Parts: sequence; C-alpha cells; structure tokens
Amino acid sequence: MWKDKAVHILLAGFASTSILVVLLIFLFLGREAAPFTLAPGLMELFDSRWIPVSFQQERFGILSLVSGSALVTCLAMVITIPLSVIGAVYIAEIAHPTEREALKPFIEILASIPSVVLGFFGLLVLAPLVKELFGLNTGLNALTGAILLALMAIPTVITISEDAINSVPESYKAASMALGASRLQTIWKVTVPAALPGIIAAIMLGTGRVIGETMAVLMVTGNSAVISFSPLSSVRTMTATIAAEMGEVPFGSVHYQALFCIGVVLLLVTFSLNVLAQRVLKKYGMMQ
Repeated sequence: MWKDKAVHILLAGFASTSILVVLLIFLFLGREAAPFTLAPGLMELFDSRWIPVSFQQERFGILSLVSGSALVTCLAMVITIPLSVIGAVYIAEIAHPTEREALKPFIEILASIPSVVLGFFGLLVLAPLVKELFGLNTGLNALTGAILLALMAIPTVITISEDAINSVPESYKAASMALGASRLQTIWKVTVPAALPGIIAAIMLGTGRVIGETMAVLMVTGNSAVISFSPLSSVRTMTATIAAEMGEVPFGSVHYQALFCIGVVLLLVTFSLNVLAQRVLKKYGMMQ
C-alpha cells in the first residue's frame, strides 16, 4: 500500500511542477520590475514615447509599444478568423476523408515551421510584395507582420475549431435536415452556432499565440516606436522591444527594469487570454 502512496505523491509532484514554474516566473518578473514602480514611478510607463537611451531625457512610455502590439494583433486576427473558421468547417463537414487526411498534415506542418523561418519568408518575399502592391517606401510594416502572424495562428484556430465542430451531436444535424434545411443551411445555422463556444476559445488561444510572438514581428514590422493606427506604417511591438534591447541593456538599470515591466504587461495579457479560453472550453464541456 505504501508503494501506491509513494507513486501517487511522486506523480502529483511532477504534475505540480508546471504550477511551480509559472509561479516562479511571475515572482521573478515582479522582483525585477518592482524597483521601477518606486523610481521613476509607474506613471512613467504611460508616456507616449519610448526613448530609453538619451543624453537629454530618457523616456519609458510603453503606449507606443502597446498600440503597435494591438494593431498587429487585430490585423492578424482579422485575417485569421474568417480563414480559420471556413477552413475548419470545410475539413470537418465538407471535405472527403481523403482530402481531410491530406489537409491536416499540411496544417500541422505549417504550425511546426520555426518563426524565424517565416520571418525570412516575410522579409524576402512578403515585404517586397506589400511594398510593390501599395507603392510604399518599405514593406516592413504592421500589415506584413500581421500576415505572418496569421500564418502562425491559423493552424491553432483550425485544429481546435474543427474539434468543436466535430463534437456537435449528429442528432442536431439530422433534425435540421429532417426539417428540410439544405446541407449548407445546416452547417451555418445549426452546426457552427452549436460549436461557437469552442470556436471562440480557439480564437482566444490564437490571439494569445499572436501577442506572444517575437521573432517574426521583430524582423518585418519596421521597429518604429510610434503610435499609429495605419496598417501600412512601421510599428514596434512589446515582444520585439524586449528581444531587441534586453541583450545590450546594463543589468539593474532603469532601462532594464522598464523592459521587465513590459514583460509583466505581456505576461498578464497572454495569461488572461489563456485562462479565459480554458474557462470557455470547460464551461461548454470541451475540456475535463
């Protein structure tokens, strides 16, 4: 009997490791960012300019970085949501089994491509196309970054949305067809609405994936820390700022602490999105 208890305790310890790791990450980020709240103060983060190195006045406002992240994320999700939902509906409801077996591996391959490789694709292929199409001086802008991020989010959203659509009881579809609805009417007026909670959760998880991406946005968004709402302007995201500056910043400096403040904001946003998505999945019985 004691052996069973020992194995139970051991397995529970391993299972709890992830919780401990998340708590340690929060603790570490909070410890490094906390001195910034005392000097120069938390309100400094609400400045509109990010000028961490200056001979006149250093400024650590993250609003331009937040707006850059929000713009790229919104554009990416505008591209991702319709393509993913239509793709999931096609794979789950319309595609022949042979097509389904062929499409799913390609979607999984797309999800496994390293972001730096997609960054190269964006830099050498996509950015010149965007530049040529809109007659711009450079193709390194929010739109190019959003298209790349959409390519990364689409596999996640399609996979979870397809599971949600497949979980809709067959009786719903049979009842709709028995009432005289066509196949397309059944899909869009019965199946998709019934699977909507799972699709929404998939979109939330995809949004978290987009917000947290670093390498691709660092390579193709132009890295201009300005507040802009134009898809064709260069922007800078929170993740790109941390990746670009953390390697050269003096340890323990105000600039160093400000970067950790950005990390805290980023972590809270992605953590909140993931918790919300998990709650939606659990509420509608799509997760134990």
